[in-house]
Parts: sequence; C-alpha cells; structure tokens
Amino acid sequence: MANLSAVFMNITKESKIVVLTGAGISAESGIKTFRDAGGLWENYNVEDVATPQAFDSNPILVWNFYKERYKQSKTVSPNPAHYALVELEDYLKDNFFLITQNVDGLHNVAGTKRIIEMHGNLTECFCINCNAKYKLEKINLAQDIPICPKCNGYLRPNVVWFGEMPYHLNKIDTLVSQCNYFIVVGTSGIVYPAAGLLQLAKYSGAKTIGINLEKPANIYSIDYFYQGKAGEILPKLVKQWII
Repeated sequence: MANLSAVFMNITKESKIVVLTGAGISAESGIKTFRDAGGLWENYNVEDVATPQAFDSNPILVWNFYKERYKQSKTVSPNPAHYALVELEDYLKDNFFLITQNVDGLHNVAGTKRIIEMHGNLTECFCINCNAKYKLEKINLAQDIPICPKCNGYLRPNVVWFGEMPYHLNKIDTLVSQCNYFIVVGTSGIVYPAAGLLQLAKYSGAKTIGINLEKPANIYSIDYFYQGKAGEILPKLVKQWII
C-alpha cells in the first residue's frame, strides 16, 4: 500500500488522466450498493429490479424501485472526493476525463463536465418504443408505468442493467489506452467490463492508482494503492498533484 505522502512529480497540466469511479465513492455520500447486504439492493433482490427480464415481467415493481432511488438521490450530496475530482479537472482541462459506473448523478451535481456515465443516469428515462429520452422531473411519475408523451410507449429508467452492454465502450477504451495516469476510486474490481479497464491502462503504459476501503480484486494491476475513504484520501492527493 502506498504512502499518502508520495508525490507524483510527473503530473503536469499536460498529463492525460482518466478516472474510473464506482459505488464506493457514492457510499460515502450515503448511497447503498447492492453488495451491502448479500445481493439485496435497498431490500430488493437484484434479479427482480435490475435486469431486462425483470422489467419485462414486472415493470411496476422495477419502476417503484427506481422511483424510490430517485427520491433518495435528492436527499444526498457530493462528498469531498467528488469535489476533489472537479478540482483535478479544473487543473487539467481537456486532459481530464471521468468514467463512472454510478448512476446517481453526484459527479454532475459536484460540477464534473468531462464525464461518461457508462451505466446511465438515474435522473433520466427513455421510451422502449421510440427511444425518446426524458428527465424524470419532466414526466408523470404518478403513473405506475410512466408513458412516453410522444408515442404512448412504456418508459424505462436510463440505467444499464445486468446483462446489458454499458454505454460508450469504444470511446472509453480509446481514452483509457491513451492516458498517462489511470485512477480508480471506490471500485471492487469485480464488475466487467469496467474492471478490465485497469488492465487496459496498465498494458497501454499508464501509471495506475487505486483508492478504496478494501483491496479490489484487480489490485495486481495497481501501481499505487491507497486503502481508506476516498473523501479523506483523494483531496490530499489532488492537492499534491496540482502543486
């Protein structure tokens, strides 16, 4: 495990840095993950609320779950780790990119601009018939299954479910393969294809940095690992990096 006093002297405004964030960074803001309780996600079985099959068989249950999560997202705020990444983006400008597995939108609220939400965003939905996209705040959530205003088709949350392909994988692979530093924050190293990005970065010549409460499954691809809370560690590291 790396010493927090380590300073990466080669990081400059010309350094290309890509950050991958996972559920751990949001957990520090009070958002639970499905791994917190042995496969239960806010007291729901994952298979019942986070797969295409679940939506096909019981869309009302799935929508009830996501309506609850959407309400919960309104009660939480970004934590110091989110804001530290905004500070790093402000320093690097176009040389910074953030990829997140999270759907809570907290990076957006914090102010991150160069972001790819590879698993979608909880605040959005789209029509399964015409693909029109809407903000949840603009649709009628009183309906058991919200209906598309354009074609009357069913709307579904704009969230990538288990068994579906994450968004923007080609762009993600390009960014990761071309970066100088790849930083993973709050990830277990278990969920693919996101977990494979660390190895891609390593093989492409990037220095790799990890921050997490526990050692991730793919720690063998991490050059510098900091164990602990991202909200405590990341702001200190960013201050060192942007001196």
